[in-house]
Amino acid sequence: MKPRLLVIRGGAIGDFIVTLPAIRLLRGAFPDAHLEILGYRHIVALAERCGYAEAAEVRPYADASRSIEYSAMAGFFIPRSELAPDLVEYFAGFQQIVSYLFDPDGFFEANLRRAGVKNFLPAFARIDDSAHAAHQLARPLQSLALFLDDPAPTLHPDEASRTFAETLLRGMRSPPVAIHPGSGSPSKNWPLARWRDLGLRLFDRGHELLLIGGEADQPQLAALRTAWAGRPFREAIDLPLPHLAAVFARCRLFLGHDSGVSHLAAAAGCRCVLLFGPTDPAVWAPANRHVTLLEAPAGDFAQISVEAVEAAAR
Repeated sequence: MKPRLLVIRGGAIGDFIVTLPAIRLLRGAFPDAHLEILGYRHIVALAERCGYAEAAEVRPYADASRSIEYSAMAGFFIPRSELAPDLVEYFAGFQQIVSYLFDPDGFFEANLRRAGVKNFLPAFARIDDSAHAAHQLARPLQSLALFLDDPAPTLHPDEASRTFAETLLRGMRSPPVAIHPGSGSPSKNWPLARWRDLGLRLFDRGHELLLIGGEADQPQLAALRTAWAGRPFREAIDLPLPHLAAVFARCRLFLGHDSGVSHLAAAAGCRCVLLFGPTDPAVWAPANRHVTLLEAPAGDFAQISVEAVEAAAR
């Protein structure tokens, strides 16, 4: 029987993607093991439906995934609680569990051990400015004699996702420039009027644009739809992440902020120009080589001009 490994990883899209190098490290160290990820279903789907290049083939990051959004999980965070029998059986079936969950009192670990888990590695990391986030997230694996060399994740989408991307972009004259005008926080966003003006300049240079967004980006998306009416652009809104990764792999360029979507674009191999304000790019920017960073002096986005971004996008 194959040994079974479980990685537990919550967090947002960017948090998960910067953990992929650590997961790749585990995968490489235990190539014959069944590796599973417990997390938010729409995010961890990336690990099943996208892979990384190993020798001459692409290997998925995970063999399976399971949703962490299950009410019975709550009992594992209460000391000496009655544990759901199906979860006891599930967790006990793994020879090694690596957990990135915040567990300051050790209740989760204690309950896992009550469930029969023998090998548990607490891997939660409070990210500081000591190194890139990917390196910090891989540090706990050093106790397994695993050391991360390459902090850049890569995502090679599955055939179904590639087919979706081909269909979405069919009929465009050339690979589009993708623009994501939002992020997880307004403080990380370049002024919307500058995205509007940049888009108009790119249209005038003959580019077709692809407007990227989700539910949280609706105000920005609505404003740009109006400002760019009649211009050659399409939209990719609320796409499943493996589909979006495949779309990015077909784009000429991605323009965005410090966001999980930017990490996705970089990991998919798209050339990126990213605008950083209050966050430290040495820690949080994608580590991929095809990423160009424009840092706002003193975190003031008003000091990044449309001309500067247009020049970086050439």
